[in-house]
Amino acid sequence: MTSAKISRRHFLKAVSLAGITTYIAPFGSSAYAALFEQKLLTPMHWDPSTGLARFRVDGIAKVTGSKIFARDIRARDLPNWPDQQSHALILRATLADSIYTGFDLSRLGADLKPDRIVTADDLQRDGVAFSDFYGEDMLLPAGKTPAYLGHAVAILIFHDFARFRLAKDALKFQDDVIQYGQHTGPLQRDPWGTFRYVRVGGQDGYAEDVFSSLKDAPIFPSQMRKRLPVWPDGKNHGAVGEEGMYYAQQIRQELENPPPDWLVFKRKYQTQSVDTAALEPDNANCWYDQTNQTLHMVVPTQSPSEVAATAADMLAKSRFGARTLVMHPCYTVGYGSKDHFSMPFYGLVCALYSDGRPVRIANDRYEQFQTALKRHAFDMDYQISIDRNSGMIQSCVVDMVANGGGRCNLSPSVVMVSATAAQSIYYLPKSDMMSRADASRAVDAGSARGYGTLQSMAATEMLMDELAQELGLDPIDFRLKNVLKTGMKNTQGAIPAGEVRAEDVLKRAQLHPLWTERVQRKNAYETEHPGKLYGVGFACVQKDFGTGAESSFAKVEVSPDGRILLRHTGTEIGTGMSTSQALACVRWLGQPANDIGVAIVDWPDLPMVSSGDPYLMSQADQDRLSTDPAWTPALASPASASNSAFYYTHTTREAARLVFTHGLWPAAQAIWTSGIGGGQAAPYVVRREDARWVKGMLTADGMQPLGLAQLASKAHAMGLVVGAVVHGFNRWQWAEADFMINDKPERLPLDGLALCFGAQAPADGHLIDKNPSGRTNGSADQRVVSIDAGLDDTLGTQSTTKGHYQVIRRNAVYYSPVQRNNAAVTYYSAMGTLAEIAVHLASGKVELLNHHSIIECGTLLSPQLVSGQIQGGLAMGIGHALHEHLPLYEDGPGNGTWNFNRYHLPLAKDVALWQQTAEILPPLSDTDPPKGMAEVVMIPIVAAIVNGIAHATGQRFYSLPVTPEKIQEALA
Repeated sequence: MTSAKISRRHFLKAVSLAGITTYIAPFGSSAYAALFEQKLLTPMHWDPSTGLARFRVDGIAKVTGSKIFARDIRARDLPNWPDQQSHALILRATLADSIYTGFDLSRLGADLKPDRIVTADDLQRDGVAFSDFYGEDMLLPAGKTPAYLGHAVAILIFHDFARFRLAKDALKFQDDVIQYGQHTGPLQRDPWGTFRYVRVGGQDGYAEDVFSSLKDAPIFPSQMRKRLPVWPDGKNHGAVGEEGMYYAQQIRQELENPPPDWLVFKRKYQTQSVDTAALEPDNANCWYDQTNQTLHMVVPTQSPSEVAATAADMLAKSRFGARTLVMHPCYTVGYGSKDHFSMPFYGLVCALYSDGRPVRIANDRYEQFQTALKRHAFDMDYQISIDRNSGMIQSCVVDMVANGGGRCNLSPSVVMVSATAAQSIYYLPKSDMMSRADASRAVDAGSARGYGTLQSMAATEMLMDELAQELGLDPIDFRLKNVLKTGMKNTQGAIPAGEVRAEDVLKRAQLHPLWTERVQRKNAYETEHPGKLYGVGFACVQKDFGTGAESSFAKVEVSPDGRILLRHTGTEIGTGMSTSQALACVRWLGQPANDIGVAIVDWPDLPMVSSGDPYLMSQADQDRLSTDPAWTPALASPASASNSAFYYTHTTREAARLVFTHGLWPAAQAIWTSGIGGGQAAPYVVRREDARWVKGMLTADGMQPLGLAQLASKAHAMGLVVGAVVHGFNRWQWAEADFMINDKPERLPLDGLALCFGAQAPADGHLIDKNPSGRTNGSADQRVVSIDAGLDDTLGTQSTTKGHYQVIRRNAVYYSPVQRNNAAVTYYSAMGTLAEIAVHLASGKVELLNHHSIIECGTLLSPQLVSGQIQGGLAMGIGHALHEHLPLYEDGPGNGTWNFNRYHLPLAKDVALWQQTAEILPPLSDTDPPKGMAEVVMIPIVAAIVNGIAHATGQRFYSLPVTPEKIQEALA
C-alpha cells in the first residue's frame, strides 16, 4: 500500500500547532459518501411561505439508516490508508486502594498473545504523556496505587480482528488479570477546584452592591489544610478576600441568630452519579504513517480544536518525530461526554506503537460505563431565611461538594457554574455560595448536560416548594414574590442580559389546568384509582448558556447563481446545529444555505492568533495583546453550553448581514434604478431598513421583488461584497471593532473580518494582504505555507466565488473588561414544568401521567428542533429524578460490569410520551435573538416530579433518584 500523500485537493490548508503541521480534513472515499460533514448534509428542504425547514439537513440519512459515525469507519474505507485494520483494547485496574504490580495474560495462551503491548514504561521512554489538563499516568506504572477505578494500565494491540475478539472475551470480567500488592487505601488529593461567591446587595435588587464578585472579586482559599480549603480571615475594609469573608461570616451568623419574624430552613440534598449514555460509545481509529511522519486520526468529538491542539502537543513532545497531524472530526453524539474526553489520545498512542498499521479502539458498552465521563454526584447544604410577614427571601447560603472522580477534567468549571446557578429564578438580597469538586477514586466526572446547574437548581426548587408549604402560600405565588426581575442583580452582582422572563413563565403556568384544577383532580383520581396517590408538582428555573469565552468563525458566500455557502467552526453533535445555522442565513439572504460545512478548524481567509487564557488573563495583558489586529482571546468554542443557537448564530448572521449590506442591497438598488432608465431615482423612498424578504424575494417600499440569483449575479458583476469571513468573541457581551469598508468606518460586533468582492472589485487602500504577518491560527511566531482560496474542492473553507478574500484590518477593538469574568453568567433562558404523577401505594412506583412545559428562548430558528430538544431533555430529567443511578466506588461502573441491563434509562412508557405538551413564549419582537435552551429543558422536570411526589404522599425527598424503595420506606 502506498503511503498517504498530503494534497491540497484533499486536505485543508495546514495549521501549525506546537510545531506540528495540522490538517483538519474531510473524507473523500466512496464509503464516506454519507458522512455527515459531506454528502449527508443534503440541500435544505425549505418552505419560503412559512420560513421553516421541512426536515433536518441530515434527515434523510437519519431515517434511512445511512448516517455514518466515526465508529463505523475502518481503514479500508479511507483513501491511501493500509487495508488491514488492527484493533486495541485497554486493560484497566478495578481496584484503587492497593498497589498495582502488573498483569497476567496467561489466559490467552500462545495463540491469542497480543502483537504489541504498550505499558507506562514505553510511554516514559518515548516521552508520550497526556497534556496537563488530563493529568498524570496515562498508563499506570507498576508500583503505584491507581488514581481511580478503571485506571488504564496497558494497551493490547492485535493485527487481526478474530484474535482480538477472542482475547477480549477471554479477559473480560476476570479478576486475576490485573495484579495487586500492598493495600494502601485510596489516594488522598487536594480538591480539583473551590469557588465562593459572596454578595450583599444594596437597598433593593437594583441598587449598587455593598459587596459582590463582579464589583469586587470571588473569594478563593488562602491555603489547603487536610485536603480542605482554608478561607481568609474576615476583616471589614481589609483585602478583597478578607472583606468578602467578613460579609460571608455576617450572613451565616445572622442565619444562626435570626430575627424573630424570620423563617430559617436548613436542608441537605444529594444527587447521584449518572452516565451520560451517549449511544455512540467512545472510539478512535488512528494510523501513524512512519514514512511520511504523519499521524491520521478519525475521532468523534465535540471539540475538534481542542483535540487537534492537544494531539499536536503530545506528538511534539514525543520522540517519534511526527511532523504532520491529519485529523478527521466526525459526526457524533455526546451530551458533554465527548467534550475534553481522553479516548482520542489513547487512539493516538495505539497508532504510535502499532508498527505502521491503523488501529481502531472502540469501547463496548461495558467499557463505556467504566470510562465515559459522568455527571457529578453532589452533596448540598442549604440555609435560607424568609421574612414571614412579607414572604420575601432575606438571605441564602449554599455549601456544595461534587465528586469529581479520578481526573480533574472540567470539574472546577462545573462546580463554579453550579454555585452561580443555585439562586435559580430568585432574587437573593444576601448570599454566600460555596462549591468544591473533590478528587476521588470514582470514574472521571466532567462535562454533562446540565453542567452542575441540574444538581443545584433542582435542589433549590425542591426547597422553594417546601418553604411555600411552611408559609401557607401557593407555591407559584411564593415564587412570584421572589422572582428575579429585569435589571436586578444575580448572586455575582451582574445584571442579566436583556429581558428576564421567568415571571412570564410563572404566570403562564399558574393558569394551566394542571395547576388550577390540581385539588379536584387529586380527589377524582384517587377515588377512581384505589391504591394510588395523585400529585401535581411544579418547578421553574433559568439556565445560563455560554461560557464567558465563546468564540467562532463563520463564512457566508453567495455564488453568481444564488447558491449560499456556509462554513462554521461549530460542531454538529445531534442538536441540529447544521440545520439551524443554514436557516440563520434566511434573515439576510432570503433563503437557507445550500452548501454547509461544520467543524471547520482552519481559516486561511482570516488568519487570527490567540494566546493567554481568556478567563485568567490580566487587563494589562488583554490591552497589550489587543494591539495586534490579528489577536483574539479565543479562536473557537466546542459544541457545548447550549451555545449554537445564540453564539454560533451571531457569527453566521453577521457574515450574512455584511454580504447583504455591502453586496445584495446595493445590487438591488442598482437593479431598481436601472429598471426605470437613465440612472434616475427610484419612484419611492427606498431605505435599507424597509427591506423585506417575502417568500424568498427581496422588496422594499413597493419596489419590484428580486430573487437571490438575480441579486447575486448583479453583485458579482459590480464587484460588490459576495462573501464574508468573520470572527466573534463574547465575554458576556460581544466584542466590537472598528473597520473601514469601502472607505467608510463601521463598528461591528466582531473582532475579525475578511471580505470577498466580485470580479470587478477595485483595490482599496484599507484592504490588506490576506495573511500580512504570515500567521495562521496558532501562536504568533508560527508560519505556514498558504494555499490559494478557491482551489480546494473538498469540504473546507473553500470559496464558491472566483475572487480572493481580503482581510479588513480593524482600527480599534473593544473587548469587555476581564473583570466581567467575575459575572460568571449573564445570559439566561427560563423554563417551567408541571408534572402530574401517581404513586402506587403497594409498590412505591411513580407513574408519570402527564407533564406540561413552558419555555422562553427568544426567536426560534427551527420550532421542530426546539421541540426535539424539549422532548429529549425532559426524558433525561425524568431519568435523573426517578431511574438513573451509579454507585460511586467498587460496586459501580469502574469495576467494568455495568451495562444497560443494570442501568435504567427511561423508556417511552416512563415519559408520558403521548400526553406531554409544551408551549414556547412568543419573542418580545421579531428581532429577538434565539437563545440557548438545550440544557435548561432537562432541569425543572426533576424538581417538578419530586414536588409532585410530595403533593401525592405528604413526604419530602432530598436524595435522587426517588426510587420505589425510598417511597415505601417513607410511607411505612
